[in-house]
Amino acid sequence: MKLNLITLVVFAAGLAIFAMHALRLSWDAARIAGIAIVLTSFFFFVLARLQLGRAFSVQAKASVLVTTGIYSRIRNPIYVFGGLMILGIIVWMERPWLLLIFAVLIPAQMLRVRKEEQVLTEKFGAAYLEYKQKTWF
Repeated sequence: MKLNLITLVVFAAGLAIFAMHALRLSWDAARIAGIAIVLTSFFFFVLARLQLGRAFSVQAKASVLVTTGIYSRIRNPIYVFGGLMILGIIVWMERPWLLLIFAVLIPAQMLRVRKEEQVLTEKFGAAYLEYKQKTWF
């Protein structure tokens, strides 16, 4: 529970700093779309993080197979919504060249997902493979 609270506080502080800066800027369609993506993604990111609970770890390990809530549809919602938050910030900033971040982020996330899938398959076997077939990413 302590790690959940620390994660939430860090992201909330980042969002507050972002909001203070955002209030000083002019708002156009791109900025509105970007902030909508950021806020929606942030909500689902926090929800996924809370639903993961004690199963969260920085390094790949398998203690519990979480298959409920948002995890009943998406195997890696923290990666999905974290990436969408970054995309929303890029759209909000109106700096398309920053999309190059994804040239590093996506392959890094894919490597991490593969490692996690390996650990989960070793720990939970057929149960994880069945879960994997029923969910996206």
